[in-house]
Amino acid sequence: MDAPEFVAAFARAAVNAGASALRIESIAYVKAVRAVVSVPIIGIVKRDLADSPVRITPFVSDAEGLCEAGADIVAFDATDRARPETVETLVAAVKRRGKLTMADCASIEDAERALGAGVDFVGTTLSGYVTGQAPTDPDTELVASLRRLTPFVVAEGRIRTPQQAQQAVRAGAYAVVIGSAITRTEHVTAWFREALESAYGPSPSQKPVLAIDIGGTKTMAALVQGSEILSEVSIATERAQGPDAWLAAARAAAEQWNRAYDGIGLAVTGFIRDGRWSAMNPETLGIPEDYPLVDRATDLFGMHAFAINDAQAAAWGEYRFGAGRGGDLVFLTVSTGVGGGIVINGRPLAGLAGHFGLTRGVAGGAPSLEDEASGRWMHAEAARRGHPGLQAFDIFKHARASEGWAEGIVSQSAGRIARLCRDIQLILDPQDIVIGGGVGLAEGYLDLVAGMVPGDGGLVKPNIVRAKLGGKAGVVGVADLVRQRTGHRL
Repeated sequence: MDAPEFVAAFARAAVNAGASALRIESIAYVKAVRAVVSVPIIGIVKRDLADSPVRITPFVSDAEGLCEAGADIVAFDATDRARPETVETLVAAVKRRGKLTMADCASIEDAERALGAGVDFVGTTLSGYVTGQAPTDPDTELVASLRRLTPFVVAEGRIRTPQQAQQAVRAGAYAVVIGSAITRTEHVTAWFREALESAYGPSPSQKPVLAIDIGGTKTMAALVQGSEILSEVSIATERAQGPDAWLAAARAAAEQWNRAYDGIGLAVTGFIRDGRWSAMNPETLGIPEDYPLVDRATDLFGMHAFAINDAQAAAWGEYRFGAGRGGDLVFLTVSTGVGGGIVINGRPLAGLAGHFGLTRGVAGGAPSLEDEASGRWMHAEAARRGHPGLQAFDIFKHARASEGWAEGIVSQSAGRIARLCRDIQLILDPQDIVIGGGVGLAEGYLDLVAGMVPGDGGLVKPNIVRAKLGGKAGVVGVADLVRQRTGHRL
C-alpha cells in the first residue's frame, strides 16, 4: 500500500473519522494528501544515510520541498548525533517559508536544545530508538517531562491502543500521533499474532531464522522473524583468515542466542552455485574457488544451511518486505561495488543472475561497470583529480557544495547507472528497478539517475525507486528464503 493513492485514501479515511491533523512521509505523499484534505499536515522525509544515523528530514532541501508540497509543520530529527544539517539551520529554512517546526526528540536534553533553536513543537518520536533496543510501550514519562518545558508536546511512538493515547493526554500531551496502529496492516496483524501465540504457545516453526551476511569488511549475524530483526551483532571480516575462520566467528557470535532459531541462511558476497562459494571479484573478498559453504556451515551449526549471493538476497527482501509491489523486480546496489538481484514471476534468480557490476558491453565501455560507477571508482577518480583519500560520502558532500570536480564524478557514476537501467528495462522489462547501497541512496543520486536515462521516444521508461530496507535487506531476504524452502512461510 506504499503508493500515493493508498496514502491519500488512508488520509481521507482518518480525517472522515475525526483526525485533527496528519503526519505524512515524503514530499510526493504530502503533495498527494494536500490535494484531498484541508486539515494541517506534519511533513517528514525519511532517508538512510551512509554517514549519519539521522533519518527524519536530514537536509534543508527536504524541509523546503515539504513546505512547497503543502506541509503546515515540518518535523525533523533533533537528537544529539552526527548530522548533515544543524537543527538551527533547519528551523531557519522552515521559518523563512512561514511554516511551523516540530522536533522529534529522544530525551529532554534534545527538547531543550530544540526549543532554544526556536522550534514550535517537541515530540517523543525517537524515544527508545537512539540507543539500545526500542521498548514496546510509549514513553509517557518523557511526555510529562517535556510538558514542563512547553505546552506544545506531541506524543508519538508505540501508541497502539485508545487507552495508551488517553494516558499520553493525561501526561500532558498537546496532541497525540497514531501511526502503525492505523496505517501498518502488517504491524497490527503481528501484534494480534503475538498475542495469540502467547495464548496457544509457539510452535517450533515459528522460531526465528539465524541470518548471516558475510561481506568484504564486516560479517553480521541476526535473528530474523518475518521482516523484523530481533537481535543482531556485527564483527569484522578478517580477510586474511579465510572462510573457515569467518564461519567460526559467526558461530561464536551466535552463541548468545542459545540456538533460539530453527533455520540458517547465509547471504554472501560472490558467486554461489550448488552450495559452493567462489569469488567474482577477489578484490572484494578472496574466496577459494568452489569452497563448500553450505556443507561447512551445516556441519558447524548442526542444522542444514542455505546460501545465496547477498545482493540476490537483498532483492528478495525488497520484493517481499520493501519497495516491491508484487511484480517483476530488479535490485541494484551501488556501493563499494555494483551488484544486484532479479525477481521474476515471484521467484529470485540465483547463480550469475544480477551481477551487473561485472558487465562490460551491455552498459557500454571496455572496463566492467563497477570500475566506472562504484564507490571504489569514485574514490580513485577523486584521487586522480587531485583530491586523494576521499570516500564516496565525502565526494557527495563536495558535490552538494557545488564543487565542479565532485559534481562531475557523481554525474558520471549516475549516467552509467542510468544506461544500465535502460538496458535492464530493454532486456527484462521489470515493473520496478529498486536501487540501494551507500552511493545509490545518497541524497540526489536517484533523481540524477532517473533524469539521465537515455530517451527512446518515451518507449523505455524504467520505474526507478528507492530501496526501503537499507542494510538489513540481505538478512531479511535470506531468512525469508529459508522459511519458504522449509515450508514455514511466516
